[in-house]
Amino acid sequence: MAKKKKPDAGGAGGEWIVTYSDMVTLMLCFFVALFNPDDIIPSQLEAMISSFANIGMGANTGGNTLSAGKSADLGNTVMSLPAMDKGRVMGTAMKRAVSLFQNEMRSNKVKVTSDERGLVISLASDAFFNPASARINIEQTRDILLRLGTLLESDDVKNRKVRIEGHTDDVGVDPNGPWESNWELSSQRSINVLHYLTDIGVNENRFQVAGFAHTMPVSRNDTPEGQSYNRRVDIVILDDGHL
Repeated sequence: MAKKKKPDAGGAGGEWIVTYSDMVTLMLCFFVALFNPDDIIPSQLEAMISSFANIGMGANTGGNTLSAGKSADLGNTVMSLPAMDKGRVMGTAMKRAVSLFQNEMRSNKVKVTSDERGLVISLASDAFFNPASARINIEQTRDILLRLGTLLESDDVKNRKVRIEGHTDDVGVDPNGPWESNWELSSQRSINVLHYLTDIGVNENRFQVAGFAHTMPVSRNDTPEGQSYNRRVDIVILDDGHL
């Protein structure tokens, strides 16, 4: 007769892992709730992503670390790489720009973003110029341009090149007006912004100017609102790869 299998005597089951998982999830939610995305510096975010890139790929595959290593043969430290230093500087400049133009950002006069070119401060043409005009509305925008000059002369970016890019919507110019096409209009708006910034003391040798007419929209041109977003002058504080 086969012996009956004795029941486990007091052995702990796997139920504890459920409670442990719940606790870890709650802690994660707690710290996510405390996280303020406005305080993150892009270079720090990139470093954190890089440090997790090789998790689960085997014991012999090392990842990057956020803290300085004791020996160079342990791998590169992410935060010591030149690209990270540049990213940290541009992240600080972006915070400064958001602080300087927060009121104008709420009213859509100014937009602060970043892309592969660098830090981009977009000036809404409808706020800075009259329709079909390249003359800056100095009376309404002087304070904004003075703050822009302050940003360009700040320690974080004062040695960087700056490109001023003019953009229009896809509506053609008045054939009886002063402009042959949107190319001339967008270029002249860029040049006039350049002249104002150099007049208040920003080094002229740092600048590049360009007019793109309607060829680089940021929104669809099939609505008046979309067209207004496309009418802009971008002040691009260039990253080293786009000089």
